[in-house]
Amino acid sequence: MPPPLNLLRPARAIAFRPKPQVQWRLRPSMRTTPSQFRFYSSPSGPATPPAADRSKQPDAKPLDHVSEEAQKTAEIMGRAGPEPAKQGTPIAKVVEGDKEAQEKLPKVMQDSINAKASSAPKGSRSYSTSTTPTSEGEMDLGLVNMDPSTMAAAEVPGVKFGMPTLPLPKDGHVKHRYDDVVEQVTNLLMRHGEKSKAQRNMAFILQHLRTSPIPTINPARPLLPGAPPPSHLPLNPILYLTLAIDSVAPLIRIRSQRGAAGGGVALQIPVPLGQRQRRRTAVEWILNAAGRRRNAGSGKDGFAKKVAEELVSVVEGRSGVWDRRGGVHKLGVAARANIVLPRKR
Repeated sequence: MPPPLNLLRPARAIAFRPKPQVQWRLRPSMRTTPSQFRFYSSPSGPATPPAADRSKQPDAKPLDHVSEEAQKTAEIMGRAGPEPAKQGTPIAKVVEGDKEAQEKLPKVMQDSINAKASSAPKGSRSYSTSTTPTSEGEMDLGLVNMDPSTMAAAEVPGVKFGMPTLPLPKDGHVKHRYDDVVEQVTNLLMRHGEKSKAQRNMAFILQHLRTSPIPTINPARPLLPGAPPPSHLPLNPILYLTLAIDSVAPLIRIRSQRGAAGGGVALQIPVPLGQRQRRRTAVEWILNAAGRRRNAGSGKDGFAKKVAEELVSVVEGRSGVWDRRGGVHKLGVAARANIVLPRKR
């Protein structure tokens, strides 16, 4: 049972502690942190260059030109080295004569070009493009119809070698880059539209004519008048081919006109041929005669070899094409009375 309270006993003193006053401090919106680097280096520290600066090191220098290296090597060995070559071409020399390109250059380069042009005397230039031969025949470069006295500078600006003369040559077009006879014989050699195979055979024929020995001409069957000597034919295989074809080409063909003689009898009438028609007939005769030749060997160039040998035999007068041509001409002379000329008005 708890003791009773004594109300008469004096109370113990209670210590009074006042509540401390709270003071709020204003904080700035942005906190400033101490800088981790220095804007200016202290003068008392050691003056060290940055580690990234390698411009003064030996491996940072540009390499010398090949001629400069050769000259230094010659100096070390005590020899006479080559002269150092000039690298590149000056811009002023590249744009010389091009007004549009000079207008796009910087102002400094334009001033230097204008000053150079104004300082030079009128009617002269810094270099000369004409040469004077020291001896007779020195300027002969092997060109056909080349006369240095008649060669003049190009009058059209921007054209170095002058404009072409009109009319243009016949072989200037891409479709006419081959000789007429070579193109016609190639087309007659073609079978089943295989033009590349015909061109390969044509190349083999010309190569065989070029490497063949000098032909022996038969006096009984001469070639066309004005033909070069036989020793010159292998030097020009295209002329060799043309001469063989034109020599056996017939001048006429025989046309049979049924019922012209009466009673249903055909009448033989000679008809003249043009140059291309005569060559076509001669090539067809040569191809037929080559097809009857015995095979000299197997291979993809077997037919071309037989055609080339037949052409050589035509030039030498040993081919049967001559007899065929003579028979056509003999029949045409006999049937010349059948030609009916139109009456003159």
